[in-house]
Amino acid sequence: MNLFQREPAEPKSQAELLYQAQQRKERQFRTNVGLSWGILLLFLIFLFSGNDIAIGSFSIKTINLDQNFIKENMGFIAGGLWETIKISFLSIAFATVLALLAALGRLSTNPPIYALSTFYVSLIRGTPLYLQIFFFFLALPQLGIVLSGTLAGVVALGLNYGAYMSEIFRAGLSSVGKGQREAAMALGMTPRQTMQRIVLPQALRFAIPPTGNEFIAMTKDSALVAATGFVHELMWRATKVGRAQFHNLEALIMAAIFYWVMTLILTALQSRLEATLSKGDR
Repeated sequence: MNLFQREPAEPKSQAELLYQAQQRKERQFRTNVGLSWGILLLFLIFLFSGNDIAIGSFSIKTINLDQNFIKENMGFIAGGLWETIKISFLSIAFATVLALLAALGRLSTNPPIYALSTFYVSLIRGTPLYLQIFFFFLALPQLGIVLSGTLAGVVALGLNYGAYMSEIFRAGLSSVGKGQREAAMALGMTPRQTMQRIVLPQALRFAIPPTGNEFIAMTKDSALVAATGFVHELMWRATKVGRAQFHNLEALIMAAIFYWVMTLILTALQSRLEATLSKGDR
């Protein structure tokens, strides 16, 4: 017998063959989606290229953008990115704290605490975010409380998203089984220790991915803060330079591209986070 002769490979099981076929199908799907995105992006670029194409008697006229305006004002509009990101991060941090407190209140058996949390959620959900921003910026000064445009926007966004995110945290807290709470009590843990060591870690793991979705939505809704006229974020800069030079189309398209790129980056980061958190379920 030849010692260097390779042994024949064992035949693959039916499960392995099915798994490989599924992997190939998923790779092919992602490739087709990527190609479709590329085609749509090229079409969008062509749509705003300003070129005219004539095919016989049929002609296509695309949108002509002022390239000089775009080059001259790209930096000015991009300067609002930092303000937009700052408002979004501060607001989501504030909203997360409020959402957790409201969720705990909605699960409380204490009537005043339960009433306070449900009243807060009902009031905020029942009024528009646009109104809330102006309330904190324009109405509070009549009571002697003057907030800057940025602070008014952060408070309004935090309160608004905290009310909606409270349902996410409530569902996360409720997802922890009663048996785990009883086991913690049997081990001698206090209610506070049970919440800190058993319930909250599992609830946060459940709530983090949806919170990422809310943060992405908040990044776009932060544009409403520009309505105060005193927060020089992305939308404010785009509308200012667009109106001043009568190039609103170009200015708003630039702002839209910045928001879109931020959304794509945040979505990719959220997908990474979800993949990391889902490893524990495999």
